[in-house]
Amino acid sequence: MTGPGQPVGELLRDWRRSRRMSQLDLSIEAGVSARHLSFVETGRSRPSPELILRLAEQLDVPLAERNTMLLAGGHAPAYPSHELGDPELAPVRAAVRQILDGHSPYPAALVDRHWHLVEANPAVALFTAGAEPRLLAPPINVLRLSLHPDGMAPRILNLSEWRAHLLDRLHRQAVTTNDPALYALHEELRGYPGGDGHAAPIGDAVSSVVIPLQYRHHDRVLSFLSTTTLFGTPLDVTVSGLAIEAFFPADPATTEAIHALGRA
Repeated sequence: MTGPGQPVGELLRDWRRSRRMSQLDLSIEAGVSARHLSFVETGRSRPSPELILRLAEQLDVPLAERNTMLLAGGHAPAYPSHELGDPELAPVRAAVRQILDGHSPYPAALVDRHWHLVEANPAVALFTAGAEPRLLAPPINVLRLSLHPDGMAPRILNLSEWRAHLLDRLHRQAVTTNDPALYALHEELRGYPGGDGHAAPIGDAVSSVVIPLQYRHHDRVLSFLSTTTLFGTPLDVTVSGLAIEAFFPADPATTEAIHALGRA
């Protein structure tokens, strides 16, 4: 999508086409003339940074790619990209830590935009126990860990359904971001065994509301609902790619089992 040295007009055109928008559609949404937009895409007009950002906002372009567009147009990047350990992101780290700690004794983890594990609470050990050490060597990719036959997959009782859910989510994320790394990860995970259909889940009425993760932990069957938490107004490239994946008990038996494990 964003090849090196690609002119800003071509980048805008490629993103517009990926969003299935016509020049007229985008011009109306962004409040510019279709003629001017055409000139920008063909390189006959040099867009201002304000126009680039306005068009990128309407196209829902990720922050990192907005910076790429600005650079291609001869402008400075608008969005910083700090490391999570930098002082500027101390409030972000504090918020994440509070959520992770507050979610115990249930599993919760922070992942980046490529699904690498950044941080987790101790309860995530429920899922990592029994996985091959090579899958737990940093950087841990949580989707690879979930679906790999040497990872969590043998203990996921509704693997076909859970696998289909994760692959569909990953594919939609790849399409939305046009990120080659996510496309490559999707292709890799598709090659793992586990079924291709949307198998009927094992469990009770919760399965008709959401797709649960049904997981065997030693002699217990644990059933979880998953949620995803994002930062609502990110202005930093790193922060925009962070997500907290949290798991809640889907039935009273799982609640009881988790608390029993905590007392053991």
